[in-house]
Amino acid sequence: MKITVLGSGTSHGVPVLGCPCPVCNSSDPRDKRMRASVYIEGPRGEKALIDAGPEFRLQALRAGISALDALFLTHSHADHIHGLDDLRPLNRENPIPVYGNKETIVEMIERFSYVFGSKPTQRGGGKPKLKPVVVEGPVEIGGLVFTPVQVKHGILDILGWEVRDGDSGVLYLTDASAIPPASLAQLKKTGRRRAIIIGGLRTRPHETHFNFEEALDTALGLGAERIYLTHICHEHSHAEIEEICRNFRESRRIKIDIHPAWDGLVL
Repeated sequence: MKITVLGSGTSHGVPVLGCPCPVCNSSDPRDKRMRASVYIEGPRGEKALIDAGPEFRLQALRAGISALDALFLTHSHADHIHGLDDLRPLNRENPIPVYGNKETIVEMIERFSYVFGSKPTQRGGGKPKLKPVVVEGPVEIGGLVFTPVQVKHGILDILGWEVRDGDSGVLYLTDASAIPPASLAQLKKTGRRRAIIIGGLRTRPHETHFNFEEALDTALGLGAERIYLTHICHEHSHAEIEEICRNFRESRRIKIDIHPAWDGLVL
């Protein structure tokens, strides 16, 4: 299984429009963070996407995405679904199934009424062919199994996704601020993971997102060989976050790899 981090930034993206801060003006390409998303390729040629943000077209061109079997949504915020229209070239024949919880699917259908409504589309305008699916359990795409994990994003119930190829697993949790006990129990049953990609916004606390320390402590409790922070804001450069991760690792006396993700990272 191959995971490509398409975007590692928060809802504004980095650089932030009009911001004069050092990170937004950094020359380090790892400080350029598009909206958070990952692309997953399975050993049988499976191709899946978790979230489609506003830069999806640019991300797909960079990653060489030419087909898609399924889209899995974490929630319906703009930075996670407003790239849906750019899926049009990838579904010329069969509709792409889009999986999410009920709230996300209802919001997506309402927001993209021109796609899902009965009103005819003008010839030449086109619209993506998408099949909304309210997820109720694990979804198999070829040899890959995508299992939804309910987490809290402030007061919202959103989804993380655990992706497994046999015994190999990767857990993707973005925008979370808490993991309910039932979800913790669910995750602990499935055992250790090759990697956890988890949202960590910054060092300061936030009402609806884990900060770095909260994200790393949560990931450590779930068991992983490697941990990567994503959905990162512009308050910290990539180099600064690497140092934060190094200090965290030393303070906890752990040896596993812990790093900030960056756009284009391949696992």
